[in-house]
Formats: sequence, C-alpha cells, structure tokens
Amino acid sequence: MGIPTVKRKVKSYLTETLHSLIDKLSPEEKLDCVMVVFIGETDLDYVNSVVASLEKEFSTEINSGLVEVIAPPATYYPDLTNLKETFGDSKERVRWRTKQNLDYCFLMMYAQKKGVYYIQLEDDIVVKQNYFSTIKNFALQLASEDWMILEFSQLGFIGKMFQSPDITLIVEFIFMFYKEKPIDWLLDHILWVKVCNPEKDAKHCDRQKSNLRIRFRPSLFQHVGLHSSLAGKIQKLTDKDFLKPLLHKIHVNPPAEVSTSLKVYQGHTLEKTYVGEDFFWAVTPVAGDYILFKFDKPVNVERYLFHSGNPEHPGDILLNTTVEVLPFQNEELVLSKETKDKRLEDGYFRIGKFENGIAEGTVDPSLNPISSFRLSVIQNSAVWAILNEIHIKKITN
Repeated sequence: MGIPTVKRKVKSYLTETLHSLIDKLSPEEKLDCVMVVFIGETDLDYVNSVVASLEKEFSTEINSGLVEVIAPPATYYPDLTNLKETFGDSKERVRWRTKQNLDYCFLMMYAQKKGVYYIQLEDDIVVKQNYFSTIKNFALQLASEDWMILEFSQLGFIGKMFQSPDITLIVEFIFMFYKEKPIDWLLDHILWVKVCNPEKDAKHCDRQKSNLRIRFRPSLFQHVGLHSSLAGKIQKLTDKDFLKPLLHKIHVNPPAEVSTSLKVYQGHTLEKTYVGEDFFWAVTPVAGDYILFKFDKPVNVERYLFHSGNPEHPGDILLNTTVEVLPFQNEELVLSKETKDKRLEDGYFRIGKFENGIAEGTVDPSLNPISSFRLSVIQNSAVWAILNEIHIKKITN
C-alpha cells in the first residue's frame, strides 16, 4: 500500500489514516502486506520530524516491517517554477499537481517489488472493516482476467490497485506527461491507448476500457481530509458509495454489447450491471421481452449464473424466463439429440430457465463458441424485476 504525504499548513491526517489501516488488519493480514509512507518533501528537518513522530507512534509496526517510511532526494525533482498553465488552473495548482504526479511515480517505483499488487492510497482516509481480505479475495477472483486497474473508491487516485508488473508501463507513461494533466486523467489515457480503436465509436471504447478498469462496490476507502495539501484549498469531496451495503455480487464477464426491451427503472441500467457497477431494475416484464448479451467476439463458455432479486427487494425476481444461447458456428455443430431438441426457430438453443429467481447451469461444450446469451420472458411476469448478479464464466486454458 502506498501512502504519499506532504506538509500541510493546517492539519495532518497521516497518523489517523495509519491507525485506520493498521487497526483493521488481523495478525495474519499484517504478515501479508507492507505500507510504504512516502514523505514528499526535501526539507530534511521536516522529514526527520515526521519520521520521529511515526517511530514513536508506530514503533512495533515499523520494526516488524509492516510500515516503511521513505523520502526522495532533492535532486529527484526538476525545476517546477516555469510550468505552463493548462485547463484553467493557476500556476500554483499546476505546480502542485505536477509535483504530485512525480511523488506518485517515486512511490510506485519503490513499492513495485514489495508485493504482487500495489494499491494507491492517500494520507487522509479511513477504511472499512475487512478491507484487506475483501481486496485480496476480489483480486484472486480475477486472477485469470486481463485487468489493469481495480478501483476500491470512486474518488481521484484513492484505492486504485495495479498488478506490480504493470507499474513500469504506468510510471513511464506518467513521466512522459506529468506536466500536462492530473494522474487520474492520465490513467484514463493509458487505457484508451491500450484498447480503444479510433475507427470505433465511444461506446465500444468504453466497453473495452471497462474490461481493464474494474470497479468494486461499495467503496472501501473514504476521504476525510478537509484541508488539502494545496494551500488554501478546502477539499469537501467524499465518497457517497462508502456507506452503502453490497446489494449485488460482482463478476467479470466477457466483453459484450448488452441490450433489452425492458423499461429501466431509476437509472439501474443493464450496462452497469454487466460490468459490476450496479443491479438492473426493470418495470413489468411481459411475454416477448428479452435481455441480450452479444459478445464482442465468440466465447467458449463453461457455465452461467443469473440471479434476480436482492436483499432489499427479494420479490422483484424474474419468472417465466428462459436462458438461450446462439452458437457462433450454427451450421457446423455436431449435437446430441437432446441438445438438438432445444433448438429454436431463430437458431438459439434453450439451455435453462429461471426457478425461484435464479437461472444457473453449464453450457454443452458442443455449442461453443457462443456468440450471445439471451434471457427471454415467455409469459407475463412480476410487476418489477431486479437482475442482481450476472456471471458468464469463460473456459480458461
């Protein structure tokens, strides 16, 4: 965990932040992580005072190796006095955000070899109970996926996690453009460069980026610092997602274009559900309605799970709804008689149905690769329906 800190004119939150992070770790978890505090100052008197304060407050954690404290040499920073003003920011703000980019780079380079994952934090946050096991389990669940950023907070650069080998690319990119934009903007540009096709539209780009940048909800970190490290700036930003309970389960699904004939309720869209940001809430499913997941490229699917309803609205479930798949090579399939009998007139195969709000099962290997999944409402259903969990599991090599 990387925790950058600089001198604040009004109040330092560093001690409270470290207590929040450390006190919510079990003894076993303390053996499984390192917290690197980076003091982004070149005033040695100030650096030594912070080190002395931390040694007094966290002597056990420092001696055990749980907490490390570092600072850069004065020669690390280039001349920051003649920076170009951009995006309407004052010279002082441009200097502040530029130095901040350099601070992050130094910290990430130092921490890269300390662990399998690196998570970026700030020095003015509090954390949720069980945050460490939640992060670790979520990352391990995605071990076979090609992600680049896991987000455990929606704010700025808080709670952003990377795989250690990716840090080299990230730091190199930031060093090229550290004077131009804040780091959270630069991160988005990295994703654009990696996966977006200039010949495709913005929706396609967003879908591709969502496979590299995966958001965990609810947030595990909350920003509490009122006084920014930028002199005179009051930072009232808080993560409204921090206090929310987890009402849906998150899984990483194959890249797909999603659509539905159902009427969306209160912005709980299917797109957000498919990428794990929300649950899908719809009004009055009737016979003929559908939910369609059309994969960007054919996928070999092992199994599926669609879970409707959630703890707050257990009655809002999908009823009288079937699960259907469209094979990519429809005319060349070698199928058993049982599977052939499931074929529909439009080429789809009916492979399952919702029972008590849940549809789950395996996919006949002879149907792979699959072009799309479809949920079809075959007769009028409940007044409301929530699709809480979508999990289409690929076959991994």
